[in-house]
Amino acid sequence: MQYVIAGVIGLVGGVASGLFGVGGGIVMVPAMFFLMSPPIRDIKQAIGTSLVVIIPTALIGALKHYKSDPALSNIHWPTAASLVPTAIAGSYLGAWLVTRLQVDDLKRAFGGFLVAVGCYLLFGPQK
Repeated sequence: MQYVIAGVIGLVGGVASGLFGVGGGIVMVPAMFFLMSPPIRDIKQAIGTSLVVIIPTALIGALKHYKSDPALSNIHWPTAASLVPTAIAGSYLGAWLVTRLQVDDLKRAFGGFLVAVGCYLLFGPQK
């Protein structure tokens, strides 16, 4: 049954990834944490598992966004190239911080982040 739940979480996370550019952190981490415990023991393990899934999910989503119309690609390559080095450094720093934080503090920080992003998207300036 856990594999069926994992499959549904993967499907929803994949759709969210391709549609909104999110999925691992926003969909998969909370879903694994609440619906798959056990075998997922805590939020740290949900985050780590989500990161492994993000790699192929992001590659497939990016390829589809590129192939939709290469002349009008949904990817701005100069911005992507600028983001990559600092995103790599930031992901290393974030993974290091996870080892330093208590599980309850990490859950609160993650929840606060989700609420803040949600409020900004709902009530922030519209572009």
